[in-house]
Amino acid sequence: MTEQNFINDLNEGKQSAYGKLIDDFQDKVFATCISFVPNKEDAEDIAQDVFVEVFKSIGKFKGNSKLSTWIYRIATNKCLEFIRKRNTKKRFAFLQSIMGNDLPMDKSKYFTEMNHPGVILENKEKSETLFLAINQLSEDQRTVFTLSKIDGMSNKEIGDIIDKSLSSVESLMFRAKKNLRELLENYYKNEK
Repeated sequence: MTEQNFINDLNEGKQSAYGKLIDDFQDKVFATCISFVPNKEDAEDIAQDVFVEVFKSIGKFKGNSKLSTWIYRIATNKCLEFIRKRNTKKRFAFLQSIMGNDLPMDKSKYFTEMNHPGVILENKEKSETLFLAINQLSEDQRTVFTLSKIDGMSNKEIGDIIDKSLSSVESLMFRAKKNLRELLENYYKNEK
């Protein structure tokens, strides 16, 4: 079956096409989600949202890119949206604690999935430190770094997903590595 036939079947709402879509992309979408949001339950929820969005929006797919690129773009955007909402909640909790309405925020329990195939580190503590540092990067840098280093995508694929030129992706990657190096050096200096 060609990709266009597959897309036509999805547009027609054929159950077999939806099944094939989930079979073909479920693991890849989950791997992308867990790369951005290292908590298994949240990553699973986001992955479900991705497929709901794909099902609802397949009629809007113009075919300017491969179907997989379009799906990764949706997955990346859903992850970033989740992170933005989570960060807003953290700021709200911080403001509440300043105002005297203490809400305990235990971040140490958030990182539940440290066996992600793209993350090979010695132990959970180092994994948490890395993910916390990655989350301090700008959104564009975090996206490029995660898609490249954790999901193993090429700069061209990343450019297609985030709709940026190859040179922009390379520049974002350079700045992400530089900023991560500084964040991690400062963290380990302060730990000694």
